[in-house]
Amino acid sequence: MRVLMVGGGTAGHINPALAIADIVKEKHPEAEILFVGVKDKMETTLVPAAGYPLKTVTVQGFKRSLAPKAIAHNLSAVYHAVTAGAEAKRIIREFAPDLAIGTGGYVCGPVLQKAARMGVPVLLHESNALPGVTVKMLAPSAKAVMVGDEAACKHLPDGTRVVVTGNPLRRGFSTMDREMARRELGVDERPLVLSFGGSLGARHLNEAVAGVLAKNQQKQAIQFIVGTGRGENYERMQALLAQNGVAPDGVHVRIRDYIDDMPRCMAAADLVISRCGAMTISELPAMQKPSILVPSPYVAENHQYHNAQTLAKRGAAVCIEEKDLTAERLWDTIEQTVLDPAKLTAMSKAAGEAAVWDADERIYSVISELL
Repeated sequence: MRVLMVGGGTAGHINPALAIADIVKEKHPEAEILFVGVKDKMETTLVPAAGYPLKTVTVQGFKRSLAPKAIAHNLSAVYHAVTAGAEAKRIIREFAPDLAIGTGGYVCGPVLQKAARMGVPVLLHESNALPGVTVKMLAPSAKAVMVGDEAACKHLPDGTRVVVTGNPLRRGFSTMDREMARRELGVDERPLVLSFGGSLGARHLNEAVAGVLAKNQQKQAIQFIVGTGRGENYERMQALLAQNGVAPDGVHVRIRDYIDDMPRCMAAADLVISRCGAMTISELPAMQKPSILVPSPYVAENHQYHNAQTLAKRGAAVCIEEKDLTAERLWDTIEQTVLDPAKLTAMSKAAGEAAVWDADERIYSVISELL
């Protein structure tokens, strides 16, 4: 069996693809799986690290603007869409997949369109509550669209076969033990808050967290693990902490540019502060973690806000929009939550009730039916 996995750009597209690939491998160890992504994006690191081969095509997303720079970019994107189709045709012909599965990102467009035209059955998985443009565009040519949340169904084109499967999670999110995780991380008995802004980081969220760390400096009643995002975001956080006299690797604050052991860190945490990518919104219920969610206002169709509401409406999360986010409000919300055991317990229970525990089996059922 040969399966072509397509998706990339951010961890929110790559991690579901890796999780689906793991499901296929678990059921069919002999299966050959090939990933297709974009040059110089996160998939070129994450996919090989997970042990899967990767081919890349050159493709760009479109900018929603009429500014001269945006028009020039979009002309380049049109050119690359054409050349990416030719590159995709060559990859598909050489690999000869029995099935192609897309998890989102603009790389899916030219690759999966070409796959469908070449007679390869196409499946899609949409992890967000509000489907992306690429998934909606490809839905008519797909055999089925698997969705992480029922809220996505009404946003897909009429006639689309939609199956609510939940989101596939990386191994560890349903098995990592809290006490073992805390021992491995060297965490003491004080409450632990995990904060991260997604795989690419979030400047405004980082700035608010830096203010929180400064407020926590005096009593140090709470421990923090902070994922800042790589490059400029990490360097800026280091500078902000230095200005406030906060040691970035002290006994109560640990700063990382990227959290590569998320199941361990999330299992150890009492409260999670994060953006609202679809996979995070699935990981939190699987870990039964209370959260403070700050949707990114910079994503297409404000889909992270819709993701956040799936937990906030259940009482599992507090949602603070970025325009309302300050260090003071974040600090007050942290104290009101993490220092109130009864509230933490209630939020944890509500999070667990939102979990889809059999997503792997649901996804495999759709794949096996099609094959």
